Parts: sequence; C-alpha cells; structure tokens
Amino acid sequence: MSTWRDDPNAIPPWNERPKCHCGFRTWLQVWTDPLPQGKKGCRFFKCPDIDDDFKACTFMQWINTRPLGRVSFKEEQERRVRQQQIRLKGKEDELKRRRAELGQREAALKIQEEQFQAREAQFKREADEQKNRYKEPAQSSTTDGRNKKGKFLRFTQ
Repeated sequence: MSTWRDDPNAIPPWNERPKCHCGFRTWLQVWTDPLPQGKKGCRFFKCPDIDDDFKACTFMQWINTRPLGRVSFKEEQERRVRQQQIRLKGKEDELKRRRAELGQREAALKIQEEQFQAREAQFKREADEQKNRYKEPAQSSTTDGRNKKGKFLRFTQ
C-alpha cells in the first residue's frame, strides 16, 4: 500500500503534516522561485505565519527534492496562452457589462433631459400666462387715455 510519501503528487493528510516551532500544523506549498537551482516545482511544508505578535516563523521542511512532473516548453506555452485567453475573455465580459451599464445610463440621462425640457417649456408657458394676465387689466385702463400711473396721456395729432 502506497502512502503520500511514495506518490509525488499525493497530498498528505492534515494530521500527518509536521508542526512548526509555533505549534501550528504546516501548509503544503510548491516552490515557485527559480533559485535555488532545481528546486522549482518541489513541495515543502511551511509555517502558516498566523502568530498574533506578527513574528514571522521561518520553519520550512522539504517533502521531495525533485520537482513534480516536468512540463515541456510547448505545454508551458500552451498553458500561458490558455491563461491569457481566460484573462482576455474576462476583460471582454467586463467590457460588455460596462457598455451595457453605459447604455442604461445614457438612456436614463436622455429621459432626464426630456423631462427637464418639458418642465422648462411648462415654466415658460406659465410665465407667459402670468404676463398675459397682468397685461390685460393694464390695457383696459389705458383705453380711456390714462397711462398705468393714472395720469392722462397727451394725444397729439
């Protein structure tokens, strides 16, 4: 029967992971840095650094010294292309969403502008009506030859 130590791709159970100096169970991680030479892709245990005093624990224990399944240059390039396509698709979806939002905002602004113009026209009509109301009595008082202040006008022929 094989254990996680025999299978380089197996994940060890939580209770079999070592404890660091802080007393916490360690996390399983994969080395991603190019240095030291040949360690990229190797797995190791690391302290989760969850100390309340903000002290960084430096515990680290290698699980295997050989990197997990090596990937060919072509496979790595294909993986990167897929990642870029996924990012691009995400950006395209975001752009579509923002365009739809922009369309909705433009439609709302157009409605607001039409409402504003309608209110402006209504105010203008009301102002014209008020002017006409005040003009009518003033015109009738001047028909007898007096001006608005009640003085007689001189009519010269």
